[in-house]
Amino acid sequence: MAVNVKGLTDNARKTAISELNARLSDAIALGLAIKQAHWNVKGPNFIAVHELFDTVYANVQEHVDTMAERVQVLDGVALGTLEEVSKAGTVKAYPTDLTKAADHIREVSERMRDFGEKIRAAIDATDEAGDADTADIFTAVSRTADKDLWFMESHLE
Repeated sequence: MAVNVKGLTDNARKTAISELNARLSDAIALGLAIKQAHWNVKGPNFIAVHELFDTVYANVQEHVDTMAERVQVLDGVALGTLEEVSKAGTVKAYPTDLTKAADHIREVSERMRDFGEKIRAAIDATDEAGDADTADIFTAVSRTADKDLWFMESHLE
């Protein structure tokens, strides 16, 4: 099959596919951690935190789809199975014994902060490789993750 886009070097395409799949695994794992928090949160501000986790999860999922589709545009294979995510994902395992809202917010925030750092590295890697469009996708992911992190951490003040 022919590559879907022209104007990218083979290195730029391969770098972008690699970065996209790595961050795709992280985003899927992060989404599952957020759902774990969403399902198990308890406390006086339950509904606000429960709904916040739903919003953050939806934001992550939107970017999951965008990253996976960009892999396809670049003539790659999006790797989003449970096996691939557990093998390639770098998101720290989420504890399953939490119930308090503040504990969940801290744990999700820690993972969001790490995710944001890796996304920013992916922006640089894909931009340096010559794929500004993929770097732009990662920039949108970063902007959303930073804002969601701010919303969550504001509950801890």
